[in-house]
Amino acid sequence: MKAAPVQKEGPRVNDEIDSPRVQLIDHTGENHGQISIQEALDIAAEAGLDLVEVVPNAQPPVVKILDFGKYKYQSQKKAAEARKKQRTVEVKEIKMRPNIDTHDYEVKMKAMRRFFDEGDKVKVTLRFRGREMAHQELGMQLLQRVKGETEEYAKVEAEPKLEGRQMIMVLAPR
Repeated sequence: MKAAPVQKEGPRVNDEIDSPRVQLIDHTGENHGQISIQEALDIAAEAGLDLVEVVPNAQPPVVKILDFGKYKYQSQKKAAEARKKQRTVEVKEIKMRPNIDTHDYEVKMKAMRRFFDEGDKVKVTLRFRGREMAHQELGMQLLQRVKGETEEYAKVEAEPKLEGRQMIMVLAPR
């Protein structure tokens, strides 16, 4: 049993291209139409550049004459730029109690606002201890108050729901 050939990363170059006929675009951008692979390799060698397969799935594959080192460098730069612009949305958690003090509540709201400005989601967790479970409506009122105060810059992604001894609501920035 013979092992499968190792697939290399990126486009096939020069002798790695195994198609008998190819669609050739030269280094000036001129389309030469369908020609044999050998003819294309000769033209590339004459120009002192590489033959790179740019559209491998086409019939016949499209190849271009260019400097492969420069091409690889440019594509790495593009990928790095795309990674730099990408941002992951984090879920920040704000924990409260049903009988929270007004100052503590304001501090938590300020932190929540900061999280929304940074583009993060906020998970508001309301913890019930001991006999507070008997007054779940207080917790629901508190979460409705949070929802009302944040509605201009945040939308509710998950409505308040009770999970065991805690009530959870998820908010996302608008």
